[in-house]
Amino acid sequence: MKKTQTKILLVDDEPDILEIVGYNLAQEGYQIVTASNGKEAIAKAQKELPELIIMDVMMAEMDGMEACEHIRKIPELNNVIITFLTARSEDYSQVAGFDAGADDYITKPIKPKLLVSKVKALLRRLKEQEVVTDTLNVGGIEINREEYKIIKGNLEIALPRKEFELFYLLASKPGKVFKRDEILDKVWGNEVVVGGRTIDVHIRKLREKIGEDLFKTIKGVGYKFEV
Repeated sequence: MKKTQTKILLVDDEPDILEIVGYNLAQEGYQIVTASNGKEAIAKAQKELPELIIMDVMMAEMDGMEACEHIRKIPELNNVIITFLTARSEDYSQVAGFDAGADDYITKPIKPKLLVSKVKALLRRLKEQEVVTDTLNVGGIEINREEYKIIKGNLEIALPRKEFELFYLLASKPGKVFKRDEILDKVWGNEVVVGGRTIDVHIRKLREKIGEDLFKTIKGVGYKFEV
């Protein structure tokens, strides 16, 4: 087993969960840090600066939602990936989780191999975020930001500026759910006052030009790009 520098913070008020999940991830070489409630999670996150936080939703003292909101306000943790760990029986809203700042969620109980695969996928997303480049190659689509050019197969697709910037944003982090407010801020900024329907119209046009199945709607939250 090769030990990596990747650090994962596990947050759960059930010792058995911490032990089982921690053991399986440690077997893959990840460095594991644990916390038993939201307040402890915030302190550990600031101290340890993990790449990934896997956090239970329902906990005493401070639940996962509130802890996630606090962590998202800490500048040095801007790039940390946060995924909620939630039981099927819990009254958990995915929309509420994304609104709190989560990137994803894992439903428990979960088989160890599936958990490891999920974690690897989340960490690949982090590596994609760290790569700054003018050219992206995602799902067989080449996106050249410098030339505002998109090539799918042998076909060059011309997009208006805002459609291109929206597509580039979504494609830069495949699988990540971009909330409407984030899309408006990063694509339109302070240029003009636009409404949510503007995003919907641009997404519709991207689906028509690039692929219907590539752009997923997360109802009440926003959109993501999947390949």
